[in-house]
Amino acid sequence: MDVRIYLAGPGVFRPDALKHGERLKALCAEFGFTGLYPLDKQVPAPITEPRSQAAWIYQANLELLEQADAVIADLNFFRGGEPDSGTSFEVGYAVARGKPVVGYLDGEGSYAERLRRQHGHLCGQPGFDCDGLHLEAFDLPLNLMLAVPAEVVVGTAREALQRLAQGLSR
Repeated sequence: MDVRIYLAGPGVFRPDALKHGERLKALCAEFGFTGLYPLDKQVPAPITEPRSQAAWIYQANLELLEQADAVIADLNFFRGGEPDSGTSFEVGYAVARGKPVVGYLDGEGSYAERLRRQHGHLCGQPGFDCDGLHLEAFDLPLNLMLAVPAEVVVGTAREALQRLAQGLSR
């Protein structure tokens, strides 16, 4: 059976985004999976208006998510103290479709601990952010809306794929 894995994450914004996607797809192949990377589909040249390009990318990514049997997601902080918003949407979409999701992080600890360690300038008094708003206190590494439905591992895409492979073999 060909298991297709959607590779969610902010890697699409890297300067080497296409090479990064190829590395992730090669890693999937090591586990016997087929990787589906958002940049596998490119905006057709005739579509030049930015909002039309955005709509095309949105539809193309949804099509890849529909083709996928599961998702691995880079849920590391991106441009601040939260995962990439597009990746978060893709995780939610996959969960709503009943697809298994394994996210990966490069550090252990609760959301508040990780935020304090990586973005201390965003933290205020213990348990609060710099705006005085409560930080989640559920001893989860991310917002509960990501950490509850997705299995989250500390490590890289490799560890996420290992966990996914274990889960699919049950």
